[in-house]
Amino acid sequence: MMTLKIGTRASKLALAQSNWVKAQIEKRNHDISVELVHIRTTGDKVLDSPLSNIGGKGLFVKEIEDALLDNRVDVAVHSMKDVPAALPEGLILSTFPKREDPRDSLISQDSLTLDQLPTNARVGTSSLRRAAQLLHIRRDLDLAPLRGNVDTRLKKLEAGDFSAIILATAGLKRLGLEKHITTVITTDQILPAIGQGALGLEIRADDKDTFETIKFLNHDETEVTVRAERAFLHELEGGCQVPIAGLARLEGETVHLTGMVAELDGSMLIRDQISGTMNQAEEIGITLARRLLERGADDILKRIYGNGISG
Repeated sequence: MMTLKIGTRASKLALAQSNWVKAQIEKRNHDISVELVHIRTTGDKVLDSPLSNIGGKGLFVKEIEDALLDNRVDVAVHSMKDVPAALPEGLILSTFPKREDPRDSLISQDSLTLDQLPTNARVGTSSLRRAAQLLHIRRDLDLAPLRGNVDTRLKKLEAGDFSAIILATAGLKRLGLEKHITTVITTDQILPAIGQGALGLEIRADDKDTFETIKFLNHDETEVTVRAERAFLHELEGGCQVPIAGLARLEGETVHLTGMVAELDGSMLIRDQISGTMNQAEEIGITLARRLLERGADDILKRIYGNGISG
């Protein structure tokens, strides 16, 4: 029996995602045994500092990619929002399972919506992207860093550390924690991270056997939309911990992509959208990025990186 090794973080959410992939592969291939290899990443080790302060590029993927390159694992299962725009040489994102809800959710103590939160309410978020968009909507909010796994974050809310917290809807659904959601935030208010809600399976570029084994998991619509978003991110030379957001959707054979770059304090937010055909997905992302750069995003990103924020 062939053994396929999946590299994964050991968080409850990462394991839920990787176990789902494992089950799908074993269900389809009775001659394959799938083993999960737990890998601790930099993002898992450093919990007492904002992600943007400890190096934004690949905090939750680098060690897993190292294991791929060293042949210690055959597949990496990533949350796409954690994957930098540029991959290490020799690795590819080959497969994108069907995307879960890409939006953010607000969870509040008193079941209040974002508009209903009291003045100076303390809101927990680990994301500069979310913080910038929140402040653009509500400059009065008191935003505070929130790290840890989903359970830890929920416990901090229950303990009264925050009036509300914001988490990815997809993670809550995959963990069966939808009951905690007060409201799912519209993308008109807060645009999600690039690739949010999507999984990506990364393999060695020359590993044809693994590619053939897992390709049945690929969801064409998810692949097209995520590739458009990632082309947008790549052209902006942005990292995972910068106020850049984007979401693509597919209607028939037309891709609609909305993108955003914001100042850290939300004082300026540049947002636009573009449409094109499926086979233009990456071109659409590049074009939209250049449009935002021309409108002032270039100056915003230079200021952010100049202030020591990691890409």
